[in-house]
Amino acid sequence: MLLAVLLRCEYDTGIRRRKNRWSAVRAKRRTHAACGGTALLRAPALGAHNGAVRYEVRVLVRTAEGRMVEQQKLSRVYTTGVHIPLTGLLPQDDLYWTVQPLDYDGTPIAAASAPQPVREARADPPAPVLTAEYDKMAYAPLYPVYSWIPLSGQTHHEVEVYRRAADGRDVFLHTLQAGEQDVYDDAPFTVPGHYVYRVRGVTTAGTPISDWSAGGTFDVVPHTPIAAIGDSITHGGGAITLPPSYTLYDWETYCTVPVKNLGHSGDTTADMLARFDRDVLPFAPRVLIIMGGVNDYRSGVYGAQTVRNLAALGEKCRAHGITPIFLTVTPIRPAWMTKRMTIMTPPSDWMDHRDYINDWVRQQEFSVDVSSTLADANGELEAAYTTDGLHPTTWGKSTSGRRSTLPAQEFLPMRWARQSVASAFIERRRIGAHGLRRLLLYDG
Repeated sequence: MLLAVLLRCEYDTGIRRRKNRWSAVRAKRRTHAACGGTALLRAPALGAHNGAVRYEVRVLVRTAEGRMVEQQKLSRVYTTGVHIPLTGLLPQDDLYWTVQPLDYDGTPIAAASAPQPVREARADPPAPVLTAEYDKMAYAPLYPVYSWIPLSGQTHHEVEVYRRAADGRDVFLHTLQAGEQDVYDDAPFTVPGHYVYRVRGVTTAGTPISDWSAGGTFDVVPHTPIAAIGDSITHGGGAITLPPSYTLYDWETYCTVPVKNLGHSGDTTADMLARFDRDVLPFAPRVLIIMGGVNDYRSGVYGAQTVRNLAALGEKCRAHGITPIFLTVTPIRPAWMTKRMTIMTPPSDWMDHRDYINDWVRQQEFSVDVSSTLADANGELEAAYTTDGLHPTTWGKSTSGRRSTLPAQEFLPMRWARQSVASAFIERRRIGAHGLRRLLLYDG
């Protein structure tokens, strides 16, 4: 009996030693990417950069003399991270990487980052890595966009979405089939609650080829005093490749008061009107910012019809005790739309219909003119303020005297609009800043 106990103790001790040894190995693999076969390069240096369409990642090796010699260059990275195989990159202990943001033409728009050790990157990730920044937004958007860094070579994915029940169970809602790095959810999330989503790589036939990612989350609250309805300019995203799941081009993020994003990419004003009851009323806003019409006039819808739709939106607002604030419709740059986005060329008289819409908007009780500030001398969207000719992205430093009243530093155009919305209320209602805040945030 004693012998059996001693043998059992020795066996258990051996098992613990082997477990400890393997734990140490696994920990080392997680910490040192060079010990694995792949590495996920993701760091502050590869965060979303203002105006970047893509990124160039260079893998370098440090020689015995201390020089950095390029071993690999990836010039078409479209996400804020990249997963690379390390096979053939030797010696792995001396590998470093840098990243540099590029514009549409591949021209650098900032200096390359300082070299960072590859061994500090995450080794051998088993699943895509989520990148959505809903935790940085005041409210989750009504129409979420799920985004991730794909594993090397994986171009098809599926996303599952769940709502967490009161007992803690995750109740399945739906599955989305996705491409390489993001997918837009066309289901509006109006039911209050906590939501969870996850993504995995699949073949074109739907066979899983990765593990499920860690769960991403967002929350839906029942009452949002201020909301904004519109198309992709309201929904977010910019510079062609950055989706609305990031805050960089999400103008609501830059507001000094929380704004619920009810934007839906691709909407016309008819679409906005059709979804008003379903998408706006569940959140019972006191104020609704309305910005739409660019998808109307660029596709041949007459300005008069757009005005009728906007007027109907205003009437619906007032019927439900909501104060509408209208923003002028933004200009476009047709040549870039056709060349860079293969978007349908707008009618030759698009500018007449845009101006018809904006003349009406400026006559409303509460309106903000963003169009005039975005337009160049020819009435088109200023080249410095767009990447694709349709979506405004950032302001650049301006040497033009006609914009000398605007801040010189770069900032999102809707940041200025936010300030103008507040100014419009204060000037026309004469209620003062304190009264404005009470109006916007009243939740009685």
